[in-house]
Amino acid sequence: MRVLVAEDDEVLADAIARGLRQYAMSVDVALDGAQALERAGSTRYDVVVLDRDLPEVLGDEVCRRLVRDGGQHTRILMLTAASTVQDRIEGLNLGADDYLPKPFAFAELVARVHALLRRVAPARPPVIERAGIRLDPAQRVVVRDSRYVRLAPKEFAVLYVLLSAEGAVVSAEELLERAWDENADPFTNTMRTTIGTLRKKLGQPGVIDTVVGAGYRIP
Repeated sequence: MRVLVAEDDEVLADAIARGLRQYAMSVDVALDGAQALERAGSTRYDVVVLDRDLPEVLGDEVCRRLVRDGGQHTRILMLTAASTVQDRIEGLNLGADDYLPKPFAFAELVARVHALLRRVAPARPPVIERAGIRLDPAQRVVVRDSRYVRLAPKEFAVLYVLLSAEGAVVSAEELLERAWDENADPFTNTMRTTIGTLRKKLGQPGVIDTVVGAGYRIP
């Protein structure tokens, strides 16, 4: 659920980030290779959408370092204007997990990011069901006891993290890391407000427990 977009075209980077956030992903942006490595050094990303032609540090070198330092956790989707077969082979040989030539259809980028996200963690069913709640990550649909629940992207992300924990307690710090981006302020009431709104929308009986001093869970 945590994605880094490393793209030097600021307009394109912003468009990709805004689009992915609509799918309840937490997205940070880096406009050059040095910034991408700095962000990746301090935050664990599930997927990095990486432009191959970055300034400061080339995308190829960024890819090599990401694979070297965190390849078992992070999946890389490489973007480039070069689209020959040899270009794709070179990108994949650098350690990228997928390769998408520019220009691309945004729907295809989303589908590829979702596919990579499924490869990050141990396999989960496409649809998560627990406590009478049915959540479909791909369609962004939540149903509770046959009732459709309309959620904002952050509410959806929080619910996804809690359901994926399979009854375990999720700390406030982990929720902030997985459901918010780098601009989240841990000293605000944003998360508590989101939890409160989510509880109201899910209705009664309540399903999100607060574990004092530890976090939240859906038992």
